[in-house]
Amino acid sequence: MDKLRITGGQKLHGNITISGAKNAALPILCASLLTADDIQLHNVPRLRDIDTACKLLAQLGVTAQVDGENITLNAGQITSLEAPYELVKTMRASILVLGPLLARFGEARVSLPGGCAIGQRPVDQHIKGLRAMGATIELEHGFVVAKAKRLKGASIRTDMVTVTGTENLLMAAALAEGETILENAAQEPEIVDLAELLIKMGARISGHGTERIVIQGVEKLHGATHSIIPDRIETGTFLCAVGATGGELMLHNTAATTMQSTLDKLRKSGIDIECGDNWIRGRMTQRPQAVSFSTAEHPGFPTDMQAQLMALNCMANGTAVIVENIFENRFMHVQELIRLGAKIETEGHTAHVKGVNQLFGARVMATDLRASASLVIAGLAAQGDTIIDRIYHLDRGYDRMENKLAAVGAHIERLRQESL
Repeated sequence: MDKLRITGGQKLHGNITISGAKNAALPILCASLLTADDIQLHNVPRLRDIDTACKLLAQLGVTAQVDGENITLNAGQITSLEAPYELVKTMRASILVLGPLLARFGEARVSLPGGCAIGQRPVDQHIKGLRAMGATIELEHGFVVAKAKRLKGASIRTDMVTVTGTENLLMAAALAEGETILENAAQEPEIVDLAELLIKMGARISGHGTERIVIQGVEKLHGATHSIIPDRIETGTFLCAVGATGGELMLHNTAATTMQSTLDKLRKSGIDIECGDNWIRGRMTQRPQAVSFSTAEHPGFPTDMQAQLMALNCMANGTAVIVENIFENRFMHVQELIRLGAKIETEGHTAHVKGVNQLFGARVMATDLRASASLVIAGLAAQGDTIIDRIYHLDRGYDRMENKLAAVGAHIERLRQESL
């Protein structure tokens, strides 16, 4: 298993190009199932999760031509309507093939994802919405088995805000008969990006980016070309890194408009942030100030940035109170940060982080994707060497992070399994 070795204490200076958003690319890849025509995608991040999604689509019969950050998908010759457990278990976003398969082919058999490290994230809202659209759905031997001659438009209000649930129902409704209204819909920028692709494919959608999305179903969708939006979480992660180490980073191919809540908190921590149309500059010349926050659905502070800002708070002046409202088990990075010298106490969904003057390198273990990023940030600021194990989590959602950081002055290297 690969590891990262970081020798901390180096300020960061230079330019980083932000990759396409993982959380936008995954549903968009699945949207290729809605048409027999080519879907040409640009700015696709090179990630383990993208590879997994392409393997799953290939299992269904989708062909993919990959050229760096460009992928052309064609679902003209689908050979299977089943997403097997072996692939779904490695990436929960695999459930996003359910809506497109059911809408276009009238049936789907998708393995239940099961639990995961940061919380259960049930798929009951997906099932509730599809049943409202006329689907017959049974749970058989660990599979969601769905059938419908043609989905019918419906008014659907989910019991909670669910990003993947909104995405699945949005894709299904695009080919349903009549009007579908999604109430309590997720408002994330990645939802908007998916809707914009579907509109290019011929879908009739309005209200995306609000809590009420209206879809007028069409008979058929066609091919399209689309560029994935920049990754706001990767952007926020690098801003936390420069906040922890000091220095200045110029981040290119990013969009400040998609991450205002994150930028607001980072400015309060003391980072000097300037924004342009497709760039953000972050400069840090002082010790960070403690910043309290609570995670919430967009446009609130994203749960995917909680661990990274906690890492920054570990070396801040003062005490921060952090409340995690989205996932029930997303403080597993706390014990690893404590190994680096952080002072953190947790009680239920709340963490109290008292900043220390200095963190110290140690051997730590990544427990999930964003926890991995928090350990990288802490390691960059710590005195001495930090070894991070199980970084396959990091590779799921960050495109060559160690290369990008090394290019701006970090002392960071990947220790390949064969050399360990």
